Formats: sequence, C-alpha cells, structure tokens
Amino acid sequence: MTGTAAATTRLWGGRFRNAPDEALTKLSRSEPSYFDMAPYDLAGSRSHARELHRAGLLGDAELATLIEAVDVLDGEYRRGEIRPLPEDEDVHTFLERVLSERLGAVGGKLRAGRSRNDQAANDLRLYLRDQVRHLAEATADLEEALLAQARRHRATPAPGFTHLQPAQPITFGHQLLAHTHAISRDIDRLRDWDRRSARSPLGAAALAGSAIALTPEHAARELGYERTCANSIDAVASRDHVAEFLFVGSMLAVDVSRLAEEICLWASRQFRWIALDDRFATGSSIMPQKKNPDIAELARGKAGRLAGNLMGVIGALKGLPLAYNRDLAEDKRAAFDTVETLLTVLPAMSGMVRTFVVDEAELRTQATAGFTLATEIADWLARSGVPFSEAHEITGAVVQLCEERGVELEELSDADYAGVDARLTPEVRSVLTVEAALGARSGQGGTAPAQVDVQITELEALIAEQRAWAAAYQGPRA
Repeated sequence: MTGTAAATTRLWGGRFRNAPDEALTKLSRSEPSYFDMAPYDLAGSRSHARELHRAGLLGDAELATLIEAVDVLDGEYRRGEIRPLPEDEDVHTFLERVLSERLGAVGGKLRAGRSRNDQAANDLRLYLRDQVRHLAEATADLEEALLAQARRHRATPAPGFTHLQPAQPITFGHQLLAHTHAISRDIDRLRDWDRRSARSPLGAAALAGSAIALTPEHAARELGYERTCANSIDAVASRDHVAEFLFVGSMLAVDVSRLAEEICLWASRQFRWIALDDRFATGSSIMPQKKNPDIAELARGKAGRLAGNLMGVIGALKGLPLAYNRDLAEDKRAAFDTVETLLTVLPAMSGMVRTFVVDEAELRTQATAGFTLATEIADWLARSGVPFSEAHEITGAVVQLCEERGVELEELSDADYAGVDARLTPEVRSVLTVEAALGARSGQGGTAPAQVDVQITELEALIAEQRAWAAAYQGPRA
C-alpha cells in the first residue's frame, strides 16, 4: 500500500512514517460479513451529521448535502451496487472513503466528534436490536407450528417419560405445549434483553465523551433508543449486551435442540409416533429405505456451536482493561453467526413440526404400556384413606405380580387384586383407563384435555402479543 493510498483509505496513521505490513493489514481487516453493518453505520452517520449541525460544524447546505449522499450510498449498498475495496479496513473506513470521494472536504467533516469506538458499539447494537425482532418472529412461527399440532392432539393419549422410561399417561398435546412454553420464554428473554440494550453509545467517542457531540440524546431518539449510555467508558468498553444476547441465542438453540432430540426419537421405528413429511426429511446414499430426520439432527448439532459462541465472547471479555481494546472485535463474529444460524434453523424446524403426521393409534397403545397406570392405583388407595407410603408398597406388589405373569394391570382379576391386598376392591378398575388417568390431572398446568385447552388459549394470546412487540419496533428514524 502506498503512502497516498494509506492517507485516503485509513482513518488513522498521521503519526506513522511507514505503511502497515501486509500481515498486520490482513489480520486487522474486518471479516467480509461485517461490512453488512453499512446500513446501521449510515444511520448513525445521519444522526451524527445532525449533531454536527447543532454544534455549528456543518451549515444547512452541508447538512443537506451529507444526508442526501448518505441516503444514496445506503440505497446503493442495499442494492449491491457498491462494495468495499480490499484496502478498506472496516465498514467505517469504507463509508467515509466513499463519502469523501464524492463530497470532498464535506465528507471528511463527518469524522469530527466521533470515534470508531462508539460507531462500532452503535452499529452492533442497532444490528442486534433489528435481528431480535426477526428472531422473535421466526420463533413465534415455531410456537404456532407446535400449537397447531397440540390443538389436533389435545386429547390424544401418549406415554409420558422420566429417565426415558414410561412413567404416566399424558396427552400428546401437553407434551408439545411443554416445548412451546420453553421456547416462548426465549422470546421473553429477547424482549428483556432489548429493554436493557436500548441505550445509545453515540457521543462517547473514543472513551471520554465528545467535545463536539454534546447532545447525544437527540441521536438516541432518532435511532430508536430509549436513552443514551450513562457512562462514556462503559458505552465503548462493555459488551455484556452481546454476551447476554449470545446466552439467549444459545438457550433458544438448546430448547430447539431438546425438541429436535424428541423428534428424532418419535420418528424412529422403535417409537413410531410420527411420520415426517418428505419435504422435511432426507434419505440415505446407500440404504434406499431410510428416511432421516436431518433437520432435527442439524439443529441439535448447531446448538453446541452457539454455546461455543457465548463462551468465546465471555472468554474475550474476562480480562480486558477499560476502555476499548481490539479484542472486542470478536463480538461481531459470534453475534453474526448466532443470528444467521438461528434464522436458518428455525424455519426448517417450523416446517418439519407443522407437517409431521401423528400415529394416534400407536400413541394410545403405548400410553399404558409399561404399567404407566400404576400411580392411579396408589392415588386411589390414598384417596381411600391408605397412607401413601403403604399405598406405594401395595401398588409395587401389584406390578411385581403382573411382571411375574407377563400381563398388564387391567388383565389381573378381581381376586388377583384382593390377593395382594384386601383393600384393592373391584372399584379400583374405575381408575385403570387412560381417560380416567388424563382426566384426573385437571389442576392448573395438568395434562387433562381441558387444561391443555387453557394452555392453548393463553399461548395464542401470548404469541399475538409477541408478534405485536416485534412489529412495533421502528428502528433508526432517518
């Protein structure tokens, strides 16, 4: 790079006699994807231009010229008509170079009163505040796919598991809603993240605040923030909002991964609960009969990578002195990857969930296999006045008898029950049906179909409210 080129493409270097070594340039240059923050950087430039106008550094005509040039450049970048040069170190260098080439000295005035430190912090905040809305919408699509299946199977009996062993009958709708509730909380976490992150770092400049941009609250309002950061050092040095976003993203990925794991089980020949739609499954290159749940497996695998993104940023932050350090450039790699991965995984998972077909007969058969109604006997004895510790032992003896004879609970005779304990009268059979077991769990949050209906209604309202929150965001107001 020549001295002339360095002077026109770098935002620093006045005190250096020699141009950067090629190795430094290669290491220092932003990842290509980071230049996609150009619209956010230009939004900040519009607000900063108005701040310079308020400070008297830009006249009316100069402000109008700059705003128009920024708008034109924004449109060109979005349409793919202009891209950075290899010499452009980062998005800030790229955009200032173009504006200076087009506007001359007026373009160079835009740098006054700001630093790449507060620009970089601002760009990523604006990017993430935009993206959490897209993530909320994509997550709501998955919620609705689960909700649609839950409506269809609000009363479909299924075996519930603990330790991956048959435990008690549930409705399949109840199982699906358990995943829906968990995933819904991830949207709540995104919203809570946004509340804490709606602080503008503009005006912090390098670290001490700006001697020129003295009314950053105006830029904060224009860019859709609630207020400015309260401390200029904290504004440029902190990335806890990035780490928190990465936690929420990894938690969402984990919740999706747990659903994906169950779909892999449900779709197996051993479970036989669901059949995947051909559009959302793959085959084998050697075994023609195979139908593989690749979407679920890929989602499950990517959850580990997103957890790694969180740990990478946490590791980069843990030993940094105040204020800005180039280590903080790691924030964008992790944030971009997490956003892009989730926005790829979520639609695929939504389609797979929305289209799988449930084998209701198989679920009903399995719902009572493995003595899942045994708890009903113990509860029936307890309601009859038998201490539960004793009822538990009696029921265990019943199960033992069934295992010895190779039969299920309902296949024992009245005499068999009485032979275990005289208090096991024929009336015990009233609880030995899957419908009775499901209906008995009628407390709030239980698996009874009526309670599943309550959950569905509440989740429908919650999802509508989540979508309204995502749609209401205005973002930068140019």
